Amino acid sequence: MKLTSKIFLIPVFYLFFLVPLLAQTGKIRGTVIEDATGEPLFSVTVVIAGTTNGSVTDFDGKFEISAAPGVYDLQISFVSFKTVKITGLEVQAGEVTIIDQIRLQESVEELEAVIVTAEVAKTTEAALMTVKRKSANLIDGISAANFSKIGDSDAAGAIKRVTGVSVEGGKYVYVRGLGDRYTKTTLNNVDIPGLDPDRNSLQMDIFPTNLIDNMLVLKSAVAEMPADFTGGVVNIETKDFPDERLFDVSVSVGYNPYMHFNNNYISYKGGNSDYLGFDDGTRALPAAGKHELIPSPENATPSQEVNSFLKKFSPTLGVKNQTSFMDYSLGVSYADQKVLKSGGKLGYVLSASYKNSTKFYDNVQYGEYQRLIDPSEYELRYATVQNGVIGENNVLLGGLGGLAYKTKNMKLKLTLMHLQNGESKSGQFFVDNDGQAVGQSGYTAGFHNLEYNQRALTNILLNGEHYVDETAWKIDWRISPTLSNITDPDIRKTTTTYKVNGDSSYFDAGAGGNPSRIWRYLNEINLVGKIDVTREYSLFGEEAKLKFGMSHVYKQRDYEILSFNLKAFGSEPDYNSDPNTLLVGENLYPEGKLYLQAGNPSPNPNEYNSNVHNTGIYVSNEFNPTERLKAILGLRAESYVQRHTGRDATYQNVLDNDKVLDAVDFFPSTNFIYALTDQQNIRVSYSKTIARPSFKELSYAQILDPLTNRIFNGGLFSYSDWDGKLSETRISNYDIRWELFMKRGELVSVSGFYKSFDDPIELVRIPEQQTSTEYQPRNVGDGQMVGVEIELRKSLGFVASSLEYFSVSGNFTFVKSQIDMTVTEFNSRKNYEKEGQNIKNTRQMAGQAPYILNGGLSYDNPKYGLDAGFFYNVKGPTLTIVGGGLFPDVYTEPFHSLNFNFNKSFGADRNSSLTVGVNNILNDVRQEVYTGFRAEDQNFTRFNPGTSFSVGLKHSF
Repeated sequence: MKLTSKIFLIPVFYLFFLVPLLAQTGKIRGTVIEDATGEPLFSVTVVIAGTTNGSVTDFDGKFEISAAPGVYDLQISFVSFKTVKITGLEVQAGEVTIIDQIRLQESVEELEAVIVTAEVAKTTEAALMTVKRKSANLIDGISAANFSKIGDSDAAGAIKRVTGVSVEGGKYVYVRGLGDRYTKTTLNNVDIPGLDPDRNSLQMDIFPTNLIDNMLVLKSAVAEMPADFTGGVVNIETKDFPDERLFDVSVSVGYNPYMHFNNNYISYKGGNSDYLGFDDGTRALPAAGKHELIPSPENATPSQEVNSFLKKFSPTLGVKNQTSFMDYSLGVSYADQKVLKSGGKLGYVLSASYKNSTKFYDNVQYGEYQRLIDPSEYELRYATVQNGVIGENNVLLGGLGGLAYKTKNMKLKLTLMHLQNGESKSGQFFVDNDGQAVGQSGYTAGFHNLEYNQRALTNILLNGEHYVDETAWKIDWRISPTLSNITDPDIRKTTTTYKVNGDSSYFDAGAGGNPSRIWRYLNEINLVGKIDVTREYSLFGEEAKLKFGMSHVYKQRDYEILSFNLKAFGSEPDYNSDPNTLLVGENLYPEGKLYLQAGNPSPNPNEYNSNVHNTGIYVSNEFNPTERLKAILGLRAESYVQRHTGRDATYQNVLDNDKVLDAVDFFPSTNFIYALTDQQNIRVSYSKTIARPSFKELSYAQILDPLTNRIFNGGLFSYSDWDGKLSETRISNYDIRWELFMKRGELVSVSGFYKSFDDPIELVRIPEQQTSTEYQPRNVGDGQMVGVEIELRKSLGFVASSLEYFSVSGNFTFVKSQIDMTVTEFNSRKNYEKEGQNIKNTRQMAGQAPYILNGGLSYDNPKYGLDAGFFYNVKGPTLTIVGGGLFPDVYTEPFHSLNFNFNKSFGADRNSSLTVGVNNILNDVRQEVYTGFRAEDQNFTRFNPGTSFSVGLKHSF
């Protein structure tokens, strides 16, 4: 930031933070909702008793009254509702007094007043329970009120407490055990890609919880929702009009004895701006490297030009040891609202966060295993085993700014979010390849692997809400462009193959491979526009809502991979297996023997452009056929066209903006809610949804993971057992739920669900590729799943009054899934059937966990500002990669996550808090394994995250 910009911010700082303190009056703000529905009430009169000083609620049910310091009574009245009087309300100069969720009850006989003592609450948990109870579709969620209780500073930690939800890798949400393909994440009800555009899920750990009103998980469809989900849609709702000024500063540190202050940690010299999450150009590919013919003796390039070209590359090819530092993060958030002279209100939210985390794994294992053809041999045989260490440093820099302007009948919002993420990764491994395994040559090798992944995402949301005819009509429109940029600059892998006697090493393309360097570039544009119209009217003498609208999503992605190999004329120079001494001057051509060879023909098979146009329209009607029965009937139609420009390595298949998907689908949805009592519901729903392949899956791209040497192949490649025609998955969904809502957010619910899948997509090990480890997304046989969810939240006060501050919470999801195998898969498994084994033509769905368990024991004493609790989460063994024939299946093993959180607020106004956390108390390991009939499980991937400790401080000014 320029100095002049910093100087400009100084008066702005004082304007925002000092002006409110100079005010001589205080403010009363609150929200009025209808108790029966949980919806905001418009035009409710709120006055200070005995005066004419008052306000009228807007379409959000919100009001604001300015008053001199003192103690007041507040009167809230509305036609046909009981009048509520709140007594003993204290107003202080320059402060905002919040009255959260004033509930008005209908009065059909006598308009008597209800008098309550003033309670300044700061919780929305009761409101969320009302939303769940009265929602049109089946939802679960968590509110801001629970964030501090469980001690989670970001959305990823909090969302996994929701029924049927698990979080993968600390950031990606899976609902009902279904993989990422079947889960969708939205921000303020708008599609937004994450920092990894190959996923539907947005990274949840980028959102600080102090800017979130709630997170809802919608598990059944309604017509206004996008159709590309099955497990659920996770919507993050951020604050726009904070009821009081928010200025929070937080800092936290994390320590893992296994990883931090460890002098065996490995890293490498990168750029000077790595600590900000982006490369400063140190890893940039020299301009000549982008040409089809690079400077090389193979291309008859003058010697000095070749030498000059080589010297433009970083000579760092190996890792170095250094001492690792602990994790740390910083955050600042500011939000407030102002009443303008025009009578409108202006709200604004600003947030910035910085996270720097370091991980060190000193016993990482990657394995490739095969079945033996002999039916009496049960154990698996290794093809390749890698053992080594990995050091990672991850930086996330994020900023969020928003403006909201509201009048009596309108609200406009503008939100800008930018995320910058950089991850530096170093690996050092020993490789053992078994020459007796099918397709293997047999060798031992060692390698150093250096990677840097740089990701940037910028999202803008412009949203308008307009109310006409005193809220009878509501028009909601949203425009949201997102720009994503991902670069993997200069991935360096330096492998040396060892002689049999182990006393020397050499390059061998057929064994360990030649030293290589790779650059990967991805740029994506995502543009969403949508409009929703709601009309409130009467049907059968009851309130009803007609909704209709349309949306359009445009996406475009450009992707390119450029790869180079280091070669030598004759034998390579002696560098004593130290990669950092390899690219010294005397070893470079023409003085030495080393030069670069490009693997990038023109046109490049690993370069593609894809785009999508998705247009949707819908109509739905919500009405009450009887007093206790609510029905929501809807129909959505989507026209989806995906085009691709690319080619395979043989150039026999070339696409030039050709359609690879082109379909118009109709998605009906029905939801019925029967109110057994005011606090008890039975829900039944049916819907159709869809899961579409990603850009990467519908391509010819071959993407190598240098660390594991595993290759992803796009689904357009054809093989003898695959036609290369990857298509959508269409799903039918059936749900039923009984739910009972009790006081103080307590509840019990039991749900059942069934889903059928037409042509589900799964990641399959390619049988024909026996010399290399390659995977491909394919449509497999039809599938189905049936499941049960149980949720309980209950205070232990019913056991003994001394336990009133203790509560238990838990939810359990059990799922039985089944795929009907294709004839090809069934026969390939039969060919390797073992004695005593009876292979059937069905199996578990890939990506579907058989069970998810969340449990918690918490203590919450508001009198002392103390929250603490133990929280447990586990997901059952999940089929991750589909094998068959020679190759066994890969399963993700359960990870038993037991965490402890402690949160204590202190200070005169309890505006400071201390948070202490312990994660992975059980010291469990992350593990994916090959499985076989009567065989011992063998590692596909294994590493130990260790137990970590964290301490955080937050102060609210």
